[in-house]
Amino acid sequence: MWPLIFSLAFLLLTGCSQDDNIRYNNPYLPNESFRLNLNLSLPEYNNLNFPGNSFTTYNFGINGVVVYNINNNQYTAFELSDPNHPLQDCSRLTVEGIIAKCSCGDGNSYNILTGELSAGTGQYPLKPYRVRKNGNVLEIFN
Repeated sequence: MWPLIFSLAFLLLTGCSQDDNIRYNNPYLPNESFRLNLNLSLPEYNNLNFPGNSFTTYNFGINGVVVYNINNNQYTAFELSDPNHPLQDCSRLTVEGIIAKCSCGDGNSYNILTGELSAGTGQYPLKPYRVRKNGNVLEIFN
């Protein structure tokens, strides 16, 4: 019995993923502090009242932020800089549907629901931001 418990404990301790280190310790993207409040009652943010829609701004974060409504209770927010490039003009991502695309010529594109690389090459996913809903206001911050 003890060997089984020891084996399970060993697997749990050594089987943990290093994804958080990759996700949060990207050498290409600095940690920019910001706080963005989106009042969903305002017409500018009306699309975020419906699941499957997103809002993009290039005025916050490093190169911009995209916010996506999953189901009116869950939202995602990601940085709009390609996490697999040093910062440059072409590394600013543009959003088309649920895909954020890089224009640096390597074909990198990312899913704005999960932040995962969907095409191209690289080891880093999109840099996530925290989202908190308070009444009719979404607060996006890092």
